[in-house]
Amino acid sequence: MFFRRTRPREPGFEELIQRLGAWGFLVEPQSDGSVRVTRDGCAARVRQGTDGKPVMEQAGWVLDGQTARLVDGGFQKFWLAPGGRRQPALAAQLKALHSFEEDLREALGLVSFYNTSLGTVNALHLYDRLKCREDGALR
Repeated sequence: MFFRRTRPREPGFEELIQRLGAWGFLVEPQSDGSVRVTRDGCAARVRQGTDGKPVMEQAGWVLDGQTARLVDGGFQKFWLAPGGRRQPALAAQLKALHSFEEDLREALGLVSFYNTSLGTVNALHLYDRLKCREDGALR
């Protein structure tokens, strides 16, 4: 006799978002259909991908109510807010961000890659000593 295993049911986007409260995250719906997830001074934007699975974007530290991105200055890491405010990143903040991202990935059922599991990943690298080189041209 053959036994048929039942397929595991994959939770939908809305169900995964509702589960985040049990993980200690605060979830705030946004006007564009995405949600802002916060915990321990960290925030990330989560939206539904084209395949129906969640996509995590813009993870960072909350500065003045905005999500600041992590920037590597070569000699030190900084938080860069969308308004232009720049603040040095502390070790405790980096540990909190790493824990936040790992827990959020696990709660959403996302894959955690090796390089991101080792520590925090920078959004920008601005340690080139040449001025005005962001667009590739020297001035």
